[in-house]
Amino acid sequence: MEIREFIGDIVLTIVMVVSTLVLVLRLWQDLTVAVSATLMMLSLGGLFLSLGAKIMHLDSNVIARERTMRVNLEEISNMMAKKYENTVQHLDDIVQDISRRMYR
Repeated sequence: MEIREFIGDIVLTIVMVVSTLVLVLRLWQDLTVAVSATLMMLSLGGLFLSLGAKIMHLDSNVIARERTMRVNLEEISNMMAKKYENTVQHLDDIVQDISRRMYR
């Protein structure tokens, strides 16, 4: 995960924090309320960024597991095809042996 993937989210978080600071300072003109509201919006933005990172991590894990399952299924398919071919060959040998015995 690179920082480039989160640039849009970071910019939106900064806009959210600045707009909250300006709005609270303009309406109530109280620095304590403005700072606490700004911190609240900053933590909310951080929460959004954290959730986005976790979702991306989960997505990459799902993709990796899907790829592993696909490879395992291909290996199982190949193994079953070999077993099928061996069984068919064995049955063909038995049928041919029985056929030879019947014609003698």
